[in-house]
Amino acid sequence: QVQLVESGGKLVQAGDSLRLSCAGSGITFSGYNVGWFRQAPGKEREFVGVISKSSRTYYADSVKGRFTVSRDSVKSSVYLQMDTLKPEDTAVYYCAAGRAILSAIRDPNMYSHWGQGTQVTVSS
Repeated sequence: QVQLVESGGKLVQAGDSLRLSCAGSGITFSGYNVGWFRQAPGKEREFVGVISKSSRTYYADSVKGRFTVSRDSVKSSVYLQMDTLKPEDTAVYYCAAGRAILSAIRDPNMYSHWGQGTQVTVSS
């Protein structure tokens, strides 16, 4: 049974850094694209970033240059390093695993396994 568990979310101030972790069990991350998505109140879930099976990374324009996705296959974990956080980054952050082709890698519908989410709140 595949299980993804996010951790690391908390209340921070604008300009701070935060690292989220996604721990996987029952899954080999290197065989999946592992993405990060977020959902703010009243908004749709949106793509944040992803590390592909081939270890390439892709980011939403809103976080490019501030967020970094990485993978530690030994620890079965994927991380989202978030720097220079802004109040508009406030959301519940989810990790997800899927096997979409690259052209669909930003589509949440292409991910079959999801974590429960972790809350990130950035105060101004």
